[in-house]
Amino acid sequence: MCEDVAPCFTRSAAPEFYSHGALSTVIAGEKMICRILLLIILTSCVSGSFVVNVTQTSYQAEENHNITLEWTFTTKPDNSTNSVSIICQQMTNYETSGFYHVSSGVEVSESQDAKFSGRVQSDKDALREGRIRLQLSRLRTDDSGLYLCEVKTEYDYGFDYCRLSIRAAAVRSKPQGSTLSPSAHTWMQRTVLYTALGFELAALLGFAVLLVNRFCALRCRTRLRRYQNFI
Repeated sequence: MCEDVAPCFTRSAAPEFYSHGALSTVIAGEKMICRILLLIILTSCVSGSFVVNVTQTSYQAEENHNITLEWTFTTKPDNSTNSVSIICQQMTNYETSGFYHVSSGVEVSESQDAKFSGRVQSDKDALREGRIRLQLSRLRTDDSGLYLCEVKTEYDYGFDYCRLSIRAAAVRSKPQGSTLSPSAHTWMQRTVLYTALGFELAALLGFAVLLVNRFCALRCRTRLRRYQNFI
Protein backbone atom coordinates (compact mmCIF):
# COMPACT_ATOMS: atom_id res chain seq x y z
CA MET A 1 0.00 0.00 0.00
CA CYS A 2 2.91 2.32 0.62
CA GLU A 3 3.80 2.28 -3.08
CA ASP A 4 0.48 3.90 -4.09
CA VAL A 5 1.59 7.37 -3.02
CA ALA A 6 3.47 8.36 -6.16
CA PRO A 7 0.43 9.11 -8.41
CA CYS A 8 -0.58 11.94 -6.09
CA PHE A 9 2.57 13.87 -6.92
CA THR A 10 2.42 13.41 -10.69
CA ARG A 11 1.27 16.74 -12.13
CA SER A 12 -1.30 16.33 -14.88
CA ALA A 13 -1.78 18.77 -17.73
CA ALA A 14 -3.67 21.87 -16.58
CA PRO A 15 -7.09 22.38 -18.20
CA GLU A 16 -7.15 25.34 -20.55
CA PHE A 17 -10.25 26.88 -18.94
CA TYR A 18 -8.47 27.59 -15.61
CA SER A 19 -7.21 31.11 -15.01
CA HIS A 20 -3.80 31.56 -13.40
CA GLY A 21 -5.27 32.36 -9.96
CA ALA A 22 -7.83 29.54 -10.09
CA LEU A 23 -5.14 27.09 -11.24
CA SER A 24 -2.93 28.03 -8.26
CA THR A 25 -5.83 27.43 -5.87
CA VAL A 26 -6.63 24.05 -7.43
CA ILE A 27 -2.99 22.94 -7.29
CA ALA A 28 -2.65 24.06 -3.64
CA GLY A 29 -5.83 22.20 -2.71
CA GLU A 30 -4.63 19.05 -4.49
CA LYS A 31 -1.29 19.25 -2.68
CA MET A 32 -3.03 19.49 0.69
CA ILE A 33 -5.27 16.49 -0.08
CA CYS A 34 -2.33 14.44 -1.37
CA ARG A 35 -0.29 15.23 1.73
CA ILE A 36 -3.06 14.10 4.05
CA LEU A 37 -3.48 10.89 2.02
CA LEU A 38 0.27 10.34 2.17
CA LEU A 39 0.25 10.74 5.95
CA ILE A 40 -2.62 8.28 6.27
CA ILE A 41 -0.75 5.72 4.17
CA LEU A 42 2.49 6.23 6.09
CA THR A 43 0.64 5.85 9.39
CA SER A 44 -0.87 2.57 8.22
CA CYS A 45 2.62 1.33 7.34
CA VAL A 46 3.84 1.93 10.93
CA SER A 47 3.05 -0.12 14.00
CA GLY A 48 -0.39 0.64 15.43
CA SER A 49 0.85 0.86 19.04
CA PHE A 50 1.64 4.56 18.65
CA VAL A 51 -1.42 6.82 18.40
CA VAL A 52 -1.79 10.58 17.93
CA ASN A 53 -5.23 12.07 18.62
CA VAL A 54 -6.65 15.57 18.61
CA THR A 55 -8.84 16.31 21.63
CA GLN A 56 -11.29 18.36 19.57
CA THR A 57 -11.79 18.11 15.82
CA SER A 58 -13.25 21.60 15.34
CA TYR A 59 -12.66 24.92 17.10
CA GLN A 60 -14.47 28.23 16.72
CA ALA A 61 -13.40 31.57 18.18
CA GLU A 62 -13.66 35.31 17.67
CA GLU A 63 -10.99 37.63 16.37
CA ASN A 64 -8.59 39.09 19.00
CA HIS A 65 -9.36 36.30 21.49
CA ASN A 66 -7.11 33.37 22.55
CA ILE A 67 -7.57 29.64 21.99
CA THR A 68 -5.75 26.44 22.99
CA LEU A 69 -5.36 23.54 20.54
CA GLU A 70 -4.48 20.17 22.03
CA TRP A 71 -3.24 16.79 20.77
CA THR A 72 -2.25 13.64 22.67
CA PHE A 73 0.23 10.94 21.73
CA THR A 74 1.23 7.60 23.17
CA THR A 75 4.15 7.71 25.59
CA LYS A 76 6.41 4.87 26.72
CA PRO A 77 8.33 4.63 29.99
CA ASP A 78 11.66 4.22 28.20
CA ASN A 79 11.12 7.22 25.89
CA SER A 80 11.94 10.79 26.94
CA THR A 81 10.86 14.03 25.29
CA ASN A 82 14.38 14.31 23.85
CA SER A 83 13.48 11.62 21.33
CA VAL A 84 10.25 13.33 20.24
CA SER A 85 9.97 15.47 17.12
CA ILE A 86 6.79 17.45 16.41
CA ILE A 87 5.79 19.41 13.34
CA CYS A 88 2.51 21.37 13.47
CA GLN A 89 1.36 23.33 10.44
CA GLN A 90 -1.56 25.43 9.31
CA MET A 91 -2.90 24.29 5.95
CA THR A 92 -5.23 26.35 3.76
CA ASN A 93 -6.23 26.26 0.10
CA TYR A 94 -3.46 28.73 -0.65
CA GLU A 95 -0.43 27.84 1.49
CA THR A 96 1.10 25.82 4.31
CA SER A 97 2.51 27.77 7.27
CA GLY A 98 4.77 26.54 10.06
CA PHE A 99 2.93 26.71 13.38
CA TYR A 100 5.03 24.79 15.91
CA HIS A 101 8.18 22.68 15.61
CA VAL A 102 10.07 20.53 18.09
CA SER A 103 13.20 18.64 17.04
CA SER A 104 14.58 16.04 19.49
CA GLY A 105 12.76 17.72 22.37
CA VAL A 106 13.94 21.26 21.50
CA GLU A 107 11.65 23.96 20.09
CA VAL A 108 12.75 25.33 16.72
CA SER A 109 11.39 28.87 16.41
CA GLU A 110 13.08 29.41 13.03
CA SER A 111 10.57 27.04 11.41
CA GLN A 112 7.61 29.11 12.58
CA ASP A 113 5.87 31.33 10.05
CA ALA A 114 6.22 35.08 10.68
CA LYS A 115 2.48 35.57 11.22
CA PHE A 116 2.58 33.21 14.25
CA SER A 117 5.69 34.80 15.77
CA GLY A 118 5.15 35.64 19.44
CA ARG A 119 1.59 34.31 19.43
CA VAL A 120 2.13 30.59 20.15
CA GLN A 121 2.79 29.35 23.70
CA SER A 122 3.46 25.67 24.45
CA ASP A 123 2.96 23.78 27.70
CA LYS A 124 6.27 21.95 28.30
CA ASP A 125 4.95 20.09 31.36
CA ALA A 126 2.06 18.70 29.33
CA LEU A 127 4.49 17.59 26.59
CA ARG A 128 6.25 15.28 29.05
CA GLU A 129 2.86 13.67 29.72
CA GLY A 130 2.18 13.05 26.04
CA ARG A 131 0.04 16.14 25.43
CA ILE A 132 0.69 18.93 22.94
CA ARG A 133 -1.05 22.06 24.25
CA LEU A 134 -0.56 25.14 22.07
CA GLN A 135 -2.17 28.47 22.95
CA LEU A 136 -2.66 30.81 20.02
CA SER A 137 -3.22 34.40 21.17
CA ARG A 138 -4.54 37.56 19.46
CA LEU A 139 -6.49 35.54 16.92
CA ARG A 140 -6.83 36.85 13.35
CA THR A 141 -9.27 35.88 10.65
CA ASP A 142 -6.44 34.44 8.52
CA ASP A 143 -5.70 31.97 11.36
CA SER A 144 -8.64 29.93 10.06
CA GLY A 145 -7.68 26.64 8.45
CA LEU A 146 -6.64 23.05 9.02
CA TYR A 147 -4.05 22.47 11.77
CA LEU A 148 -2.03 19.29 11.31
CA CYS A 149 0.35 17.91 13.96
CA GLU A 150 2.84 15.13 13.15
CA VAL A 151 4.64 13.35 15.99
CA LYS A 152 7.70 11.18 15.40
CA THR A 153 9.79 9.20 17.86
CA GLU A 154 12.76 6.94 17.22
CA TYR A 155 10.55 4.07 16.04
CA ASP A 156 7.01 5.46 15.81
CA TYR A 157 5.06 8.00 13.81
CA GLY A 158 1.53 9.42 13.92
CA PHE A 159 -0.55 12.49 13.15
CA ASP A 160 -3.97 14.07 13.56
CA TYR A 161 -5.59 17.35 12.58
CA CYS A 162 -8.35 19.78 13.56
CA ARG A 163 -10.09 22.71 11.94
CA LEU A 164 -10.05 26.25 13.34
CA SER A 165 -12.59 28.89 12.26
CA ILE A 166 -12.12 32.52 13.29
CA ARG A 167 -15.00 34.95 12.86
CA ALA A 168 -14.48 38.69 12.61
CA ALA A 169 -15.05 40.71 15.77
CA ALA A 170 -18.51 42.27 15.95
CA VAL A 171 -18.66 46.04 15.47
CA ARG A 172 -20.24 47.51 18.58
CA SER A 173 -22.48 50.53 18.09
CA LYS A 174 -21.98 53.52 20.36
CA PRO A 175 -24.66 54.29 22.98
CA GLN A 176 -27.20 56.90 21.92
CA GLY A 177 -26.13 59.24 24.69
CA SER A 178 -22.58 59.46 23.30
CA THR A 179 -23.41 60.16 19.66
CA LEU A 180 -22.54 63.86 20.07
CA SER A 181 -18.98 65.05 20.39
CA PRO A 182 -18.06 66.92 23.62
CA SER A 183 -17.90 70.26 21.80
CA ALA A 184 -21.31 69.75 20.19
CA HIS A 185 -22.78 68.69 23.53
CA THR A 186 -21.37 71.84 25.22
CA TRP A 187 -22.72 74.04 22.43
CA MET A 188 -26.18 72.52 22.83
CA GLN A 189 -26.12 73.10 26.60
CA ARG A 190 -25.20 76.76 26.07
CA THR A 191 -27.94 77.18 23.48
CA VAL A 192 -30.58 75.82 25.87
CA LEU A 193 -29.25 78.04 28.68
CA TYR A 194 -29.25 81.20 26.55
CA THR A 195 -32.75 80.43 25.25
CA ALA A 196 -34.08 80.02 28.79
CA LEU A 197 -32.40 83.27 29.88
CA GLY A 198 -33.89 85.02 26.83
CA PHE A 199 -37.40 83.91 27.77
CA GLU A 200 -36.91 85.07 31.36
CA LEU A 201 -35.57 88.45 30.23
CA ALA A 202 -38.49 88.89 27.84
CA ALA A 203 -40.93 88.09 30.64
CA LEU A 204 -39.25 90.64 32.91
CA LEU A 205 -39.35 93.31 30.20
CA GLY A 206 -43.00 92.60 29.54
CA PHE A 207 -43.81 92.91 33.22
CA ALA A 208 -41.84 96.17 33.43
CA VAL A 209 -43.72 97.62 30.44
CA LEU A 210 -47.01 96.61 32.04
CA LEU A 211 -46.09 98.39 35.29
CA VAL A 212 -45.03 101.53 33.41
CA ASN A 213 -48.30 101.58 31.45
CA ARG A 214 -50.38 101.19 34.59
CA PHE A 215 -48.38 103.90 36.34
CA CYS A 216 -48.83 106.29 33.41
CA ALA A 217 -52.56 105.54 33.23
CA LEU A 218 -52.91 106.16 36.96
CA ARG A 219 -51.16 109.55 36.71
CA CYS A 220 -53.28 110.54 33.76
CA ARG A 221 -56.48 109.76 35.66
CA THR A 222 -55.23 111.67 38.72
CA ARG A 223 -54.42 114.78 36.65
CA LEU A 224 -57.75 114.54 34.90
CA ARG A 225 -59.63 114.51 38.20
CA ARG A 226 -57.67 117.51 39.48
CA TYR A 227 -58.42 119.38 36.31
CA GLN A 228 -62.15 118.61 36.60
CA ASN A 229 -62.24 119.67 40.27
CA PHE A 230 -60.44 122.87 39.42
CA ILE A 231 -63.04 123.76 36.78
